[in-house]
Amino acid sequence: MEQIEDTYEQQTTEKKQHRLALDLVETGQGNISEGRVSKHLPQGITSSMLYSDVVRLAWPSLLELTLTQLTSMVDLMMVGGLGAWAITAVGLTTQPKFLLMTMFIAMNVGATAMVARYKGAGEHKKANEILRQALFLTFGLSLIGSILGYLFSETMVRFMGAADPETLAGGTVYLKIQMIGLVPLALTSTFTATLRGVGHTRVAMYYNLAANLVNVVLNYVLINGHFGFPRLELAGASLATIIGQLVAFVMALRVVLKGDHYLHLRLKEGFKLQGQHVRNIVQIGIPSMLEQLAMRTGVIVYARTVASLGTVVYATHQVAMNIQAMSFMTGQAFAVSATSLVGQSLGKKRPDMAQSYSNHTRRVGMVVSLVLAAVFFFFGRQVVSLYTDDTAIIEQGTRILKLVALVQPFQSSQFILAGALRGAGDTRATMVITFLTVMLVRPILAIVLINHFNWGLDGAWIALVTDQVLRSGLVLLRYRSGKWKKVRIK
Repeated sequence: MEQIEDTYEQQTTEKKQHRLALDLVETGQGNISEGRVSKHLPQGITSSMLYSDVVRLAWPSLLELTLTQLTSMVDLMMVGGLGAWAITAVGLTTQPKFLLMTMFIAMNVGATAMVARYKGAGEHKKANEILRQALFLTFGLSLIGSILGYLFSETMVRFMGAADPETLAGGTVYLKIQMIGLVPLALTSTFTATLRGVGHTRVAMYYNLAANLVNVVLNYVLINGHFGFPRLELAGASLATIIGQLVAFVMALRVVLKGDHYLHLRLKEGFKLQGQHVRNIVQIGIPSMLEQLAMRTGVIVYARTVASLGTVVYATHQVAMNIQAMSFMTGQAFAVSATSLVGQSLGKKRPDMAQSYSNHTRRVGMVVSLVLAAVFFFFGRQVVSLYTDDTAIIEQGTRILKLVALVQPFQSSQFILAGALRGAGDTRATMVITFLTVMLVRPILAIVLINHFNWGLDGAWIALVTDQVLRSGLVLLRYRSGKWKKVRIK
């Protein structure tokens, strides 16, 4: 009997430890003696409590996103064994795929903000209604994107600047297979977005890690044809990716059908559109969609400009972009914390807590970004050498990674504060900022530096650094204006 009581008491203590500082301050249970108290924090809340919440939500996303990007890096390393043409072919498919994903990614931003608000307000039923509405919208949009993407795969790869028949053929096959798997990928992203909105980041980590494991194993057996499997080269790499994504979809669907993580999908309730919920999702999502479209348009123009420098130079660029994408993971993971905590805080009508959470998230992210900057600056050659033994790619890639190191603190701040703004539903501001920087500044400056100053790939990356620094400054100005605290969601 005593053992049962001890177990119950331990479980109760663990549950209390897992409560957000936001919940404690509302009920007056905050422990002001725990840690350092700042006069800038809400009464009863300490910095240690806020940092604990930030890290607890961020670490599963950080692990998930980092290992996902590591999988992408391993993909590129394995593909790199086929030659520079293969790296270029895969790189040329990246932006068309992201462009087709903009529609449902944007709707996911609206869904995340909505479920976070409703959880903060204690409206469980409405949070689950948002899940169903988001899935309905995602399915329709991704199905359209999948069909269009498959039909126009070759056109898109050619448009991106495929310079030779081998690259065009390989990129087309890779993109067509990716389009076949677009719907399950999209639905899984909606499950992930809504679970993150209510603060359950760990469960998404599990099913995405399973997908990555499947992807790596199948890459090994399908690209070069091991264990009796056929040698499929780029087709094998693409097939491995979509099979992994299908595994993640099945696992994520099982999670929401069980309903053990706040959100519960009841299929018998159907998927009929509910006007007010759709309007709220679209009201937040449309600016985000326009932001994504502006970003992808700018990046496509930018990528085509770099592709004009030749296959080897573009392969170097793709390797550097792949490594930089790894550094995105820390900013994106802490942005998940900022989005969820800001949304829940505003749902509880606590803008002071929203600001405290976002400030603390930014500080943690800054420390991590400085560590990454040091790694890229001092060990760039070793990192690039993992992808290829081509001396030209290694030399130029090492130089580019010093620019990647320079941009790390700005990139981290921009990701996290933009995540806070999205958590508040303030997506119009990020749309305008993205339009100015990614769609205008980066591609125009790259064209000028490459075509008129003949700075080659260095000029392209100077344009990227300029974009990131300017975007970081503009997002910071918007955040400090405090207007995001006044966004209303019905």
